[in-house]
Amino acid sequence: MLSAAEIEALLLSLRISSVAVAGSLPFAIACALLLARPRFPGKVMVDGVVHLPLVLPPVVMGYLLLITLGTRAPIGGWLFHTFGIRLIFNWTGAAVAAGVVTFPFQVRAMRLALESIDPKLVAAARSLGATRLDAFFTVILPLMLPGIVAGVITAFAASLGEFGAIITFVSNVPGETQTLPLAIYSAIQTPGNEAAAARLAALSVGLALAGLMLSELAGRRARRLVGR
Repeated sequence: MLSAAEIEALLLSLRISSVAVAGSLPFAIACALLLARPRFPGKVMVDGVVHLPLVLPPVVMGYLLLITLGTRAPIGGWLFHTFGIRLIFNWTGAAVAAGVVTFPFQVRAMRLALESIDPKLVAAARSLGATRLDAFFTVILPLMLPGIVAGVITAFAASLGEFGAIITFVSNVPGETQTLPLAIYSAIQTPGNEAAAARLAALSVGLALAGLMLSELAGRRARRLVGR
């Protein structure tokens, strides 16, 4: 059985991951559409920046967010003084950190789905009088659905396990920013809490495995729905 604090960390992790994925989804779709184009000036640079979180240490990503979105940073200070938005030491900041780190997972899955679409289908829709927007919603979006589903679920599962960027950017505040990985870290640092650390670690493994399996199953079902 989980304690009240452990349940709180679980629910907070689910909320942060949900907001992180939902908030970054529109940007991921737009970025995938851009990178799926055959060529454009600066494509290599854009592709590198988008996938940078995959190769940078999460602590570095957290530090970059801190010096950018902290209350004394240029953007973060403007948000705080203008709109009263404070991201550091706040669960919304944890969602931003998780969203940034897992953003490439969504983009990559959607881009692969887009690149597998036959351009002749879009050309046929345009020849029948469909506008670019019509072709996107009636042809491109349905066909890239498997990639969207797989990317969203994979990013959600990865967000549940994010540690370095979150603790660096928003610290480890119980009830506010203490997600499952941070709760495990706190339990390990506290003598006599080995059982709690084991419970939370087992829970994290189960959630990660369930997320990967669900991503595969949902992707297969989405491919069947679109006839691919």
